[in-house]
Amino acid sequence: MHDNDNDNDSRDGRSDSRRRGGGGGGMGGGGGRKRSPNFSGDEPQTFDYKDPQQLKYFISDRGKITPRRVSGLSAKQQRALTLAVKRARNIALLPYTTSK
Repeated sequence: MHDNDNDNDSRDGRSDSRRRGGGGGGMGGGGGRKRSPNFSGDEPQTFDYKDPQQLKYFISDRGKITPRRVSGLSAKQQRALTLAVKRARNIALLPYTTSK
C-alpha cells in the first residue's frame, strides 16, 4: 500500500506547490520600464483634466492609463489621475484609443 501523504502526485497532475499558489505565473515578470514622476515626493501632485500634455505622460501608446506599479504614483494620486484622464476623454481633449 502507498503512503500518499507526502507525494506530489495528484489526480489533476499538479504539484503541491502549484496548487498552493507558489511558483509565480502570469505575464512574465520584470523587464518593464518604471516611469519615475517628474516631481518631488514632498509636494502633492495635482492633475488637471484641461492639461492633456501633462496627462499624456501617464498614458501608454495604446491609450491605456499606466498602472501604479509603472508610473510610481501613490494610490491617491493614481485615483486623481484616472479621474482627470476620464474627464479629459469625455470632453475630447484626449482620445479613448489611438489610431494607427
